[in-house]
Amino acid sequence: MAAARDISEAGPTSPGYEASGVNTDKAEDGLGRLIGHIKSTWSLSDARVQLDLGYFANVIDMAGTGIAICTDGIGSKALVAQMVGKYDTVGIDCVAMNVNDLICVGATPLSMVDYIAVESAQPAMLEAIGAGLAEGARQSNVSISGGEIAQLKDIIKGHSEGLGFDLAGTAVGRVDIDKINYGSQTRPGDVIIGIASSGIHSNGLSLARHALFELADYDANSHVEILGHSIGEELLRPTYIYVAEALEILEQVKDISALIHITGDGFLNLTRVKADVGFVIDELPQAPALFPLIQGITGSDNMEMYHVFNMGIGFCLVVRPEAETQVIDIVQSHGKACQRIGYVIDGPAGSVKIEPAGITMTR
Repeated sequence: MAAARDISEAGPTSPGYEASGVNTDKAEDGLGRLIGHIKSTWSLSDARVQLDLGYFANVIDMAGTGIAICTDGIGSKALVAQMVGKYDTVGIDCVAMNVNDLICVGATPLSMVDYIAVESAQPAMLEAIGAGLAEGARQSNVSISGGEIAQLKDIIKGHSEGLGFDLAGTAVGRVDIDKINYGSQTRPGDVIIGIASSGIHSNGLSLARHALFELADYDANSHVEILGHSIGEELLRPTYIYVAEALEILEQVKDISALIHITGDGFLNLTRVKADVGFVIDELPQAPALFPLIQGITGSDNMEMYHVFNMGIGFCLVVRPEAETQVIDIVQSHGKACQRIGYVIDGPAGSVKIEPAGITMTR
């Protein structure tokens, strides 16, 4: 409860996503009922909450120092890890999902705590999860300062008897109060720089598993030629961590309008900025092979695909046109592919037109 909650509107639940067991309509209804209770606590502490709910992280004012905080987990990627019997990468995902949110408010990530709920204690599994957490921490230059392991046999179930687990974390960072970035300076004419994802990251796994393991009847070890390796290897590819390049850009480039983590809701995350603007995506790199594979199996339309998945772009920076080359150079120096993918328009506010897909998504 300590961090900002994601209250981005997910839109109507698509047939494919509902078939996979995810109903965003009910989630939004439940979240709406929860929010009032959460916000009623904001007057209980001297550490003043700086942002409204709905951005990637929140910031509290600790005697003039901004402490950014967020929480997230790996979702049903845990089930894929069990199918493959490989647990040493999901910790990277857990760190990534948190630190990538922290940098969106302009914060430098500092530390994390983890929560691991297990069906039963499996020492080798826990060691492997710990190795992944440590690797994610090294990539983002944070400490893992604590955590909790809960054995919940009656609650946690998994792919195989005794192997069920859930992994989540909470991360903190520091940002000067006058340097909090929540997109309020975004304006028409700004350009959108998209940084490549490593693949599916940690969003949309329920639909991906429904498509690949239920509809197509693959198993985790099935080798798929267009992927070049097994389904399990592809789905377990760790989420990219964007901390190093983002912090260098924040230090060296003036007037960064917004930093956007492309997670659930895809490019609709752009509309979480606190500015009445719209967005046009007019050029995208070819999507990784996993996404057209899923689309071919499910028959999902482009609206569903771009709503559920990152489609190959894991993080966006919205910058002034004159900063485009500098930002791209910095990102590429960190070994990640990136390019200009679009621009900001005057309106309609809360809209994202994705020209290569022929769709317009609206908040």
